[in-house]
Amino acid sequence: MKISLSAPTALRVFTVSDLQVQASLQLPEQLPAHGFVWLACTSAFFDANRPQLQACLQALSGHSLLDLHVSDLLNPQLPSRFDFTSHYDMLVFRRLAARAEEAQAEPNVKASRDRRSGPMVLRRIDTSAVGFAVFDRVLLTVHPQDCAVREAYAARLLATSSGDAGDTRSTGARGIPGNPADMMLRIVSHMVDGYLDLRRELTRQLDHWQTELLSPRTRFNNWSTLLQARLALHQLDEICEDQRVAMQDWSESLNSWPVAATPDGLREHDLLSVRSRDVLEHIDRVVHHVQRLEHSIETAVQMHFNAQSNRTNDIMRTLTAITAIFLPLNLIAAVFGMNFEFIPLLHQVAGFWWTISGMLLIACTLAVVFWRKRFLAQL
Repeated sequence: MKISLSAPTALRVFTVSDLQVQASLQLPEQLPAHGFVWLACTSAFFDANRPQLQACLQALSGHSLLDLHVSDLLNPQLPSRFDFTSHYDMLVFRRLAARAEEAQAEPNVKASRDRRSGPMVLRRIDTSAVGFAVFDRVLLTVHPQDCAVREAYAARLLATSSGDAGDTRSTGARGIPGNPADMMLRIVSHMVDGYLDLRRELTRQLDHWQTELLSPRTRFNNWSTLLQARLALHQLDEICEDQRVAMQDWSESLNSWPVAATPDGLREHDLLSVRSRDVLEHIDRVVHHVQRLEHSIETAVQMHFNAQSNRTNDIMRTLTAITAIFLPLNLIAAVFGMNFEFIPLLHQVAGFWWTISGMLLIACTLAVVFWRKRFLAQL
């Protein structure tokens, strides 16, 4: 079945048969004798060539997608969710990956940029949705334009096929997937691990902000960026929760699948169960990390204002102590400034020096007393 492609990578077809993977850019007309077919296309291609894809699915699996599921696969705002029919399962999973264009543009940032603002890592996390339609021997995936997840996993799949040719163990945990559901779980796991790769950079950026918030010598004024980071982390938390719910629904549906009473059938079902739990564990790690970052930012902001309050109290205490030191001196100066004709020491030659000496003695005594009471401690 030949169709016109809007771009060279708009459609990629992989035929997995006998531990070998063959790549193509045209829709297949029939299934291989053994194995399955992976149809990976972009959402724009899926929308433009919907009748041809539906006809291909009908020819390969005997069934096509429901119109409601087609709408779900084309909806870029749909949260992660799972649904099923008697013929196929449908999963929409929002990815967490770095944007390729942002990653390339990052080295071109001017060196004169405010260092305190730093690179906005959260803005480079792409949360576009990837759709999966899992048939018995066909896997259809709908990706955003220029999806790095598809290209990365396709390259890994082809490399594994080249390296494991003739190896009967290549369908194991590290080899070629044995069925469409297994491949779907591997791709989802790769998508979740994409965020785990960003944790170090994201943590370093937020730790930098925390250091500035708690530094008494830094005047932090990047509040708008910090607020955007809090909102972005909250959005990531919601996305991860939707991911976890979708995978839990998938795992529950997997438990209701009929299992062939053969060693290979039991092993295949156990492998899918293990992979599902592994993906859930990775999602839980992402949720825990995002929540920890949210809590760290909240704690840093609270500690920042507490530190500013304590610093203000220290300044007021120091100013109060200095004022208390000069109050007796002001009193003496006020007494000698009275308009009386006869004041002791006023008409004596040494009166001025006796007064200055007394004022210095009082000031030094109060300063020593306040210093020992830590009223004049270093800020």
